[in-house]
Amino acid sequence: MVESYLDLRGKIASRDRSLREKVMSLEEACKLVRDGDHVALGGCTLSRTPMAMIWALIRAGRKNLTVSRSIVSTEGDLLFASGAGARIVTSWFSQGIVWGVSKVMRQYTETGRAKFEEWSHMAMGLRYRAGAMGVPFMPMRSMMGSDVAGQLDSWREMTCPFTGEKLMLVPALNPDVALVHVQRCDPYGNAQIDGLQFMDIDIPMAATRVILTTERIVSNDQIRRAPDQTKIPFFTVDAVVEVPFGSAPHECYGLYEPYFGHLDSYAEATKRDPEAGVKQYLDRHYHGPKNWAEYLGLLGIENMLDASRRGRSIHDD
Repeated sequence: MVESYLDLRGKIASRDRSLREKVMSLEEACKLVRDGDHVALGGCTLSRTPMAMIWALIRAGRKNLTVSRSIVSTEGDLLFASGAGARIVTSWFSQGIVWGVSKVMRQYTETGRAKFEEWSHMAMGLRYRAGAMGVPFMPMRSMMGSDVAGQLDSWREMTCPFTGEKLMLVPALNPDVALVHVQRCDPYGNAQIDGLQFMDIDIPMAATRVILTTERIVSNDQIRRAPDQTKIPFFTVDAVVEVPFGSAPHECYGLYEPYFGHLDSYAEATKRDPEAGVKQYLDRHYHGPKNWAEYLGLLGIENMLDASRRGRSIHDD
């Protein structure tokens, strides 16, 4: 176990960390993700979800991915129903607080077509933190004695050598690929995040390959004017893709809020018939458009303007 983890850390440490331009298209970035990879998603619930990369991976026909995220929302439905995601590791899988537990998730897991592996939110954070630190596990108290822990077999218990108390050990998460959406970054991959950071500082440090999608690419000079805002450094990043509204119909803090009307319609369609509802959504919004701009057009200019107005007003306040 120790040797294999050291080998993994060696592979991560041997990455090309040079200062070089990494700008590419969504389609080019897709080539960094292989069938069967473990893909970690940045953001949380409806916030800064890397929807554009998920959209591109589904269109590219990726299969059998293990997907991890702090909290999974509607993107999990789409990954399961498209066949791109075979297993999702997270602390909560819901369409969102407003709409409740995902009907699509229940349909796919209860029929054995996909797996949902649930950990506590603290456990997910500490597992990514362990991966970022280069240690194979992390001790904690969360989940001890809970029914959640009883459904899992990949944790261990130890006696603390200092206090004699029982502790739970959770294994590190080291994704093959991390997908993170940010407000801005330079062509080298120095990324700045506004608002809550969630687990997006640890995830790129734990991953073997990192793809950043960004609302806009800015100059390195602009990044250097506010170095304290740079949360993800260039030496962890392999690809930079400029994708305006790259989290739509989810939100990107300071720029746009969720497209609630659109998400209401999706929730209603999957409530009536989870299988047919999500399939129709994939056909129309994922396989139908010729490009990302056409996808945004399907979401509607009125929805886009409304989400932008609400996003800016919250940021300005």
